[in-house]
Amino acid sequence: MSTTTHDTRDGREIADVVVTSFGYGHSPAPEADLTLDARRHLRNPHHDPAMRTLTGLDRVVREHVLATPGAQATITTAITFARDLHAQVNGQRLVTIAVGCVGGRHRSVAIAAEVVAGLNACGLDALVAHRDVGRPVIQT
Repeated sequence: MSTTTHDTRDGREIADVVVTSFGYGHSPAPEADLTLDARRHLRNPHHDPAMRTLTGLDRVVREHVLATPGAQATITTAITFARDLHAQVNGQRLVTIAVGCVGGRHRSVAIAAEVVAGLNACGLDALVAHRDVGRPVIQT
């Protein structure tokens, strides 16, 4: 599942911020203003056989990731960064955030979605793109 976010209307971007989830195990991180690496500090749902084939779009996985100590601080930091950078560039360009985990199916998807929800709640037009969520589970 990938969301196209770089369409334009009347020559301008349709979003203030784009947050992309991705998996380091599939290809390098996309270029971004801020890249968050969720591999080391967030619990990995992949280790639970019941969640392995699910994604961060599934409630049980999202709740598992968001209950990890430090997850909320990571989300808050990303939201603050995006808001501050958007103000600094005076809305003249797209602000980009990338959130990565091993496979791009669990942690990065849940965190990216929460960052977008927080940015939208702050009044910014934020969109999410899940680069690797539809790819096969990486066997570890």
